This record gives sequence, structure tokens and C-alpha cells, in this order.
Amino acid sequence: MQFTRFLLLLVCLFVGFPSIGQIKLPRLVSNGMVLQRDKPATLWGWASAGEKVALTFQKKQFEATADKNGKWAMQLPAQPAGGPFELTFKGKNEVKVQDVLFGDVWLCSGQSNMELTLGRVQEKYASILAQTNNPKIRQFTVPDTYNFNAPQPDLGGGAWKAATPENLSEFSAVSFFFARDLFAKYKVPIGLINSALGGSPAEAWISEEAIKQFPEYYQEAQKFKAQELIDSIEAHDQQVQRRWYSQLSQKDIGLRQKWSTGQVNAVDWMTMQLPGYWADEKLGQVNGAVWFRKEIQIPKELSGKPAKLELGRIVDADSVFLNGKFVGTTSYQYPPRRYQVPANVLREGKNVLMVRVISNGGQGGFVPDKPYELTVGDQKIDLKGAWQYKLGAEMPSLPSQTFVRWKPIGLYNAMIAPLTNYAIKGVIWYQGESNVRNPGEYTALMKTLIKDWRTRWGQGEFPFLFVQLANFMEAKEVPTQSGWAQLRQAQLETLQVPNTGMAVAIDLGEWNDIHPESKMEVGQRLALLARKLAYGEKNVVASGPEVKSAQRQGNKITLTFTSTGSGLDAKGAKPLTHFAVAGKDKKFVWAKAEIKGNQVVVWSEEVPNPEVVRYGWADNPEGANLYNKEGLPASPFEIKASGSSKK
Repeated sequence: MQFTRFLLLLVCLFVGFPSIGQIKLPRLVSNGMVLQRDKPATLWGWASAGEKVALTFQKKQFEATADKNGKWAMQLPAQPAGGPFELTFKGKNEVKVQDVLFGDVWLCSGQSNMELTLGRVQEKYASILAQTNNPKIRQFTVPDTYNFNAPQPDLGGGAWKAATPENLSEFSAVSFFFARDLFAKYKVPIGLINSALGGSPAEAWISEEAIKQFPEYYQEAQKFKAQELIDSIEAHDQQVQRRWYSQLSQKDIGLRQKWSTGQVNAVDWMTMQLPGYWADEKLGQVNGAVWFRKEIQIPKELSGKPAKLELGRIVDADSVFLNGKFVGTTSYQYPPRRYQVPANVLREGKNVLMVRVISNGGQGGFVPDKPYELTVGDQKIDLKGAWQYKLGAEMPSLPSQTFVRWKPIGLYNAMIAPLTNYAIKGVIWYQGESNVRNPGEYTALMKTLIKDWRTRWGQGEFPFLFVQLANFMEAKEVPTQSGWAQLRQAQLETLQVPNTGMAVAIDLGEWNDIHPESKMEVGQRLALLARKLAYGEKNVVASGPEVKSAQRQGNKITLTFTSTGSGLDAKGAKPLTHFAVAGKDKKFVWAKAEIKGNQVVVWSEEVPNPEVVRYGWADNPEGANLYNKEGLPASPFEIKASGSSKK
């Protein structure tokens, strides 16, 4: 066993570093790359120890010598925006890097809402994407991986791709719309380094040295340096999952009796209205496999034609059959269900749609307020309403697994450290959902992360622009506690860090989807922040109102704001909503609120001595309508008032 591990170590060393006498460049330094304009650009790589490496660029030559470990680096003088250019590296071999542009490079990081691609939102933005062909906007997607032992010298893969029709679906949606706005404004190439991973918490993106400020996370990172522990956890999780799904398949009478064909006697099947969850129906709260059946009448003129089937979102997994033909499957709950029905599947008269749904924990079913329809040509057939359903197999909940890739420092080492030689304009960040479990520490984590990254890049206080959590989950009718609101407050407090900006998104979410589709608006708000903080536009209004102070006088509290633009506004010409006040007892009640110039006065007859004001304090602050007149929403907040309580 030890000899095998020794061989694996040798293989890793040879994969990670060049053969003796061969120049090797990092993945980022490759064809189609965008280098940061107006700053010296570090170019680096590996060769044999002591080997001289020469770079030819624009008929000028630059030289470096590999150190004893074979690493070399050189600096290109600052260049204006432009290109394409060719770089030729020569040592004992020659490597050419072609189609190089100089422009602005942005690191785009965070979790799934940053990772989410244009392919997922292509229907919402179909007309825009159909007109997009911009080879001067380029993206490099960092492979998803982790390492707990050391910062890695290079990435395991990746390539620069231009925003042309064949590549657009792979672009981060937020990043693309951010770049699109900047390009339209400044007409310089934009390079996007997309280093994001769904579900990742902030601590996974912080270096080992910096995470020492959080002893619990530091100790956890030390544990995961042991590959044996990782192997054991992953083997156990895989075994548990295989056993669970194997038992499910064996028990599922729907599989044994081939319900997927639609040829079933459904006399004893129950009926429920979809969309919805079977926990609310006669079946009750069960996990396992539940089969759904619906008959659809197709007129003669639509028979035989290809179609598009939309089944909203389904918790957790589904397999779909139409007239016995398999048309698609999705293995987890978040993606929208959009399936293509081939020609000659639909037939005149009765058609039978069968959906096998697997719930492995929680409530299984069809998420409300999503599209459920069959589209044939320009005709839509509504699939909401009565469906028949029957339990195929009941199972206990699937035990939760350990997501090793989300553990502290792992993503920094593998997905950030290899980038730090590469000059950037700044960072855009969309993350926070995975830290809602402990919002009290989030400000400290983010302050640490921002300082850590700025230190590693050595570029001073580059702009760090982030997205506040969008509205999510069902709206509440009374003021309540909220982990999402606490996390938003922590994000608001992160603005204490110099040269940071926050895009508010409480009006861009979806109550039933943690991955809302309104990504263009998020990108646009980040671009406004960039115009102010990165490009120095003094007159741009880059964000919505941010509370500055709260002054109490009698039973009223007067709030003062920054970023008011040309004035505060109650969007929709309605009274201000979603303000709440509390006294010493911290029992919040809805309050009245009124704009007075660039201030807001808040009060409630139920609280004669108010001490604290909250705005938009909910998982989903639906209806919160304080904006500036430029149309940017105010950030939610909690603030304690100063001043007199005497009338």
C-alpha cells in the first residue's frame, strides 16, 4: 500500500510539473487569454532548473531564469487595451500563445448563483443571447476541485473561450451580463475568470494562514489533510447511496409492473392537484418513489410533431415517459425541468404522461408557481390540475452525506491559489446561502477573505463587489426572525471594508427557487458598482439607499441614508412597507413609514418608546419598496436608534 502511494505521488509530481528541459505554462497563460491592461503583467511557468527562458512580444524580448525548483517568472510592462497579439516563449523548446488581448480581468467567484450558466436562463434572455457574438468578452472556467494540503501551483484544466454563439451557454450568467455592460460602456476587452462552486461556504475560499483566526475551521482543515479520512468518508457515502437506491429499485412496484409504459389500471390510484406536495395529500409525508399519471388529449394537427415539455421543478429527482417513450430525467431538485419530445411520440387522441418522482428526504412533489405545460409549435397545453398518483415504494430518508469539497481552505488551495500571479481588475462575488446556518460570523469571514485575497494578489485594495442575498422562501405576514435577514445584515456590515460594493437583490429573487433567473439585473447592478469603484465615475449612482443613522424623538425614529441618488422613492407610489419597530422587549411590530426629503420617519402607535428599526427583515421581504429614484432598492437593515424617548 505504501509503495502504491509512493508511485501515485510521483505521478502527481510529473503531472503537475514539466518534463526536464520543456517550458510549461500555467493553464491561464494560454491561447485567447485576456491580460490586465495598464498594469505590469506577470507571466510565469516551469522549465528545468537554471534554464533560460526568453519571451518575444511586439518585437521586444524579455528574459527569465528558472530557479532550482524549475519555476520562472517575468513581467511584461503595462500595456494599453488592445490586441490580438502573439507571445512566443523559448527555452529548450518553443511555446506560442496566440490571440492575446489586453483589457480588464475580473475574478468571478462564490457559489451556485455565480456558477449558474446562461444555458439555464436562455429562455428568459433568448432575444439578447440570439444577438450576442462578442469575441472580446472571454471566460476561463476554473475546474471544480479541492486540496487541503497545500496551495496548488496550477489548475487541472480550463481554457479561454469567447462569448460567441457556440460558447455562450457555458458562461456564468451574472458574469456575462456584468461584462456585457462594462464592454458597452468602455469598449475594452473583458476577461472573466469563473472560479465558483455550488453550495460552497465562505470558509472554503480562505487560505490556511488566514483561517487560523477561526480555530474551529482551522482544526477541521487539519483533519482533512488525511487522504485516508476523505477516502473513508466518500466510500461510506457512496455505499449508503448505492444501497438506498438499489433497495428503492427493488421495492418499486412501478418498475416491476412497468408503469412507465402508461399501460396501467389506474382505478385505485389517488388524485391530487399539481403542482403541490404529496405530504399535503392523503399519501402524507413519505419518502421513496411516487408515480404520477396524466392523460393529455392531442388534436390531429399536433400529432407526430416535436414538442417541449416543461415540468417546473420537482423535488427531488424525476424520470419522465410520454406514451411509453423516455423523454428525460433530472437527478436533483434545483434545475428547471425542460425536456424535448422527439417527433412521432405525440399521437392523435389520448396520450399518457408518466412521471416517476424520487423523494430522498423532506417533502416530495412539484414546486408551485412554475410552468407546467406541453408546447407544440405555437400551441400550449396546460398540465396543471388533476393528476393520478400512486406510491411505488416507501423508503426511510436517505442519510445526509459529507460534502468534503466544501470544507475549509480546500477551494482556496485548488481554485484560487493558482490564479494569484495573474493581474486582475477586481472581484465580483455571489455567495452567502451556505453560511445562513451561522450568520453571526459571516462579516468576520468576509473581512478575512477580502484581506486574504488582496494580500495574495499583492495589488492593494482592488475592488471587491458582492451580491446581497436575494429574496427566497414564502413571505410572512408578521415580523419574524430570519437567518437570511441576519446574513444580509452581515453583508451590509461587510461594506466597512474599503473599496467594497454591494448589489442589493431582494427584488430579484423567487420565493420558490434558490436560483432565481433574473441574472441580467444582478450583473447590471454589479456593473454600476464597478463603474464607480473600479473605473472612477464620480457621478454614477451605483447602489440603493443604505441606512446611516437612526435618531429617536418621542415615539418616532428618523432614518438617514446614503446612496439616495436624486431622492428616496416609495416604488409604485404606495406607502412605504416592511418597516418594523420594537422597544426594549425586542418584540417587533409593523410600523408606518413616511419619506421626508432624504430621510424616512418610522413609528407605531403600539410602541411608545421605540429603540430598534428593521427594514426588509425576512427571508422574503416581499413588497419592500424603499428605493432611490434611479430605481435601485434599499438594503434591508436593523439599526438601533439614538436620542430622546421623551415627547
